[in-house]
This record gives sequence, structure tokens and C-alpha cells, in this order.
Amino acid sequence: MKDNSQEIFPLVDEEGRVIGSVTRGECHNGSRLLHPVVHLHVFNARGEVYLQKRPEWKDIQPGKWDTSVGGHIDYGETPELALVREAREELGITDFTPERVGQYVFEGLREREFVYVHRTSYDGPINPSAEELDGGRFWTLDEIRVAIGQNILTPNFESEFQRFFL
Repeated sequence: MKDNSQEIFPLVDEEGRVIGSVTRGECHNGSRLLHPVVHLHVFNARGEVYLQKRPEWKDIQPGKWDTSVGGHIDYGETPELALVREAREELGITDFTPERVGQYVFEGLREREFVYVHRTSYDGPINPSAEELDGGRFWTLDEIRVAIGQNILTPNFESEFQRFFL
């Protein structure tokens, strides 16, 4: 499996306003073109957070543990619709109430993302997509603290989780 390098993403400015369109390949080739993504942190009643495991075939951060739900916003799509779509596609979650907790620009080695950060409390069934993920599980906050800086979690997740939740 492989990411579709021709998929069309919105190109945004530092405020998140759409200023054009660009392909996934152009965004992830080191150009650092700013494009929007949604993240959802799924907490259960025990205060644990679900992390997904990125498959080895991903073009960015393969094999690492990452935000519960994360995905690109399609060109012409709102962040809210993208969040619902990604939660359904990645974890099979359809009945949840997201709360936006912030937004920021993430700068990685090969890309820049305008990130819309959300959280939800959820104790229903989670069915990780076998096509998009290598599974997932709930982590305690202590497990996350120990894993930070150990090359287990994505740098984006580490910085975001520390900023908004630790």
C-alpha cells in the first residue's frame, strides 16, 4: 500500500485561510507547503488516550505511535467534516462529540501543517482500519510520558500532547 501523491489538499496561509490547492506529493516532498490537518485525541473514562500505530508504508513517520485520529483536510472540505470522516475511516467511530482545543502550525523536517486539535471522551467500540493503520490501543498518561523522546511516538504527537494535555 502507498499514499496517493496526487491527492489534492488545500494550500493555506498562517491563519488557516485557503489560498490555493496542492498535491500530497508536493506537500510531502520537502517543500514545506502549509496544508491543513485535523487531529482527534480520544480519551476513555479512565483518562487514557487511544493512540494509533502508523503502518510502515506511510510516507511520513512510518511505524510510530500517533494521535488517535489524524488526517488531511480534502480540498473543499471543512475541518469539522474532515474530522468526522477521518474518525469513521480510521477507527470506525461515528457517535462522538468533538471539542476543539486549539490550532497551531506544526513544522516537521519535510512538511508544515496547520493543525486543528480536538478531543473527545469515548468508551464505545473502536475498530482500527486494517487498511490505514497497524492497530492501536489506549495508553496511560504515564506510559506516554515515558515514551516521549524515545523515538516511539511521532514528533508531532509528542509536541502537541505536551502542549495541550500534559
